[in-house]
Amino acid sequence: MLKVAVLVSGGGTNLQAIIDAMDNGTITNAKIEVVISNNPNAYALERAKKHNIKALCISPKSYENRAAFNADFLEKLNEYKVDLVVLAGFLVVIPPEMIAQYRNRIINIHPSLIPSFCGTGFYGLKVHEGALSRGVKVTGATVHFVDEGTDTGPIILQKAVAVEEDDTPEILQRRVMEQAEWKIMPQAIDLIANGRVEVEDGRVRILPETK
Repeated sequence: MLKVAVLVSGGGTNLQAIIDAMDNGTITNAKIEVVISNNPNAYALERAKKHNIKALCISPKSYENRAAFNADFLEKLNEYKVDLVVLAGFLVVIPPEMIAQYRNRIINIHPSLIPSFCGTGFYGLKVHEGALSRGVKVTGATVHFVDEGTDTGPIILQKAVAVEEDDTPEILQRRVMEQAEWKIMPQAIDLIANGRVEVEDGRVRILPETK
């Protein structure tokens, strides 16, 4: 059974998609051990509590400096002995020590088809604003492993979403969530939970299903 920690900063719609996928059997062989937020007001914490999942707030504002926060955050995460860390709208930079300790065991969802509209400065609505201002006809979402760069880790899954003529950033954001993010994040967790993801030379290979 894959033990998962989900890190969130806001409403937790991707967290809800993961919880729903576990409930309906889309994700197998995995369970959420803990949900951690940097924001005490994150609705994601309420979502966790409603499903009897341990919910924890660790805020950088409670520490004298970022190094102290990073050390305590990693220590608390390690207490749960998780196999996989899922970033589901987590707006805190992951420290190098945590990336090194959880190499190829931290995954993130980004609301574009990487390498387009990603990297420093591209988050939230800014990603969709960038896509619309460039006039792309197709966008989407990407699940990738987290490394020391910004959106540069090995890509696990991608799903394309059509851009429509009258889209606003908000409308496009919602469509990308519904048609891509909420589908490929649970799918990636299920693949990892069932031993079907391999990383070799910086690239992901999806292994065939064993019967």
